[in-house]
Amino acid sequence: MTAAPLDIVVMAAGRGTRMKSRIPKVLQRLAGRPLLHHVLDQAAHLAPRRVVLVAGHGAMEVEASCQAFTPAEGLKDLKSVRQEPQLGTGHAVQQALPVLAGDGTVLVLSGDVPLTRAETLAALVAAAQPERLALLTVELPDPSGYGRIVRGAGDAVQRIVEHKDASDEQRAIREIYSGIMAVPARRLAPWLARLQSDNAQGEYYLTDIVAMAVADGVPVVAHRIEDALQVAGVNSPAQLAQLERAHQWRAAEGLMELGVRLADPARFELRQDARSGAPGELVCDQDVEIDVGCIFSGRVRLGEGARIGAYCHIANAEIGAGAVIHPYTHIDGEAVGVQVGDGALVGPFARLRPGAQLGREVHIGNFVEVKNSQLADGAKANHLAYLGDASVGERVNYGAGSITANYDGAHKHRTVIEADVHIGSNCVLVAPLTVGAGGTVGGGSTLTKSTPPGALTVARGRQASIPNWQRPAKRRSPE
Repeated sequence: MTAAPLDIVVMAAGRGTRMKSRIPKVLQRLAGRPLLHHVLDQAAHLAPRRVVLVAGHGAMEVEASCQAFTPAEGLKDLKSVRQEPQLGTGHAVQQALPVLAGDGTVLVLSGDVPLTRAETLAALVAAAQPERLALLTVELPDPSGYGRIVRGAGDAVQRIVEHKDASDEQRAIREIYSGIMAVPARRLAPWLARLQSDNAQGEYYLTDIVAMAVADGVPVVAHRIEDALQVAGVNSPAQLAQLERAHQWRAAEGLMELGVRLADPARFELRQDARSGAPGELVCDQDVEIDVGCIFSGRVRLGEGARIGAYCHIANAEIGAGAVIHPYTHIDGEAVGVQVGDGALVGPFARLRPGAQLGREVHIGNFVEVKNSQLADGAKANHLAYLGDASVGERVNYGAGSITANYDGAHKHRTVIEADVHIGSNCVLVAPLTVGAGGTVGGGSTLTKSTPPGALTVARGRQASIPNWQRPAKRRSPE
């Protein structure tokens, strides 16, 4: 039998008053991404026919965030509706009904429950076939605040009782409803129409349709999972911080299972790319070592035996085998990327910007910045230097305090430093120019023209000394 088409409703209208923030709750960030984007990612993995976002508080911001969301392949039709005022979960889904077809299965998700796995949702949707109401449930040691699953004869689900409406006996139940359900679309509309607000909150509870399904003879099934993290929601900064740590720990465990050495998995971060919004992805070859406090974002690959020092931030970069990134180094390739060759040494306190390409055994030392520049094998810039829009040949030694002056106020220009050049300290190379192979530039020189191969070039004023010169002395004030 062919499965019914899938439509997904994402409830994202809540105010989140306990967050004490002007930012809507579903746009609070987990691993650098809005909570809502995590939910949409998992929805996309199910390849639904349509996703309907129910917005309310901060609707314009929430809808704009969804427009900026980079969808996975399976997310092709994203609609938005408004819930104004917010009168409960049942009222929220009522707003989505006009844009839902009546021939499919409707999966209801919460925009502040970010870590539900796609395979869990797929199993829940399968449990709703051919025409059943399926609830995602979990047992919690402390179920306070959640709706309880009330079962009847034969352990069949009879209804859900919200915490505020539950008796003491019902509050002792530890199996809770996660807020996620799959329901036959043709049944949903008449059930929603029968909802009443005669409860402690004065709201229309979506959970009341469970009792209606039982009364109508529609089977109600609970798909119970063991992993409470998958159904954890966010209502306060403390809960968000707890979920962040749990999420990062899960990512760290996955890496360690593959053989990555993390000095302290509790001090590891994998975040989304801050510019594109793409989820963080860290791919590690064998025998990679990562020290404490490191942050990875976007797509990063670490080659075999690479070592990352403490408190580095690496985004959108490929680090070669055996390379060492010393502590406090900042690497961000943005959309262009950064490449660090095998055996290269970078840092501490170095900065690699988009377009930096370092060959094998390149050394980039403390307080050196490289942008849109290629350094061939064995080149070195060990101290306090800037290389922007430059092509640097093999075995070049680039002195401390030297810079490429690549910007004339309107356009960027390129500097070419050929193989085996030695650039002395405190030099300025005013682009465009070429320093010929094997040449030497004397310390303190400012070059404005290209130099021939093998030449010593000095461009500075001649040193002069005045003997017996006296510095001016301060005059004494009259007493």
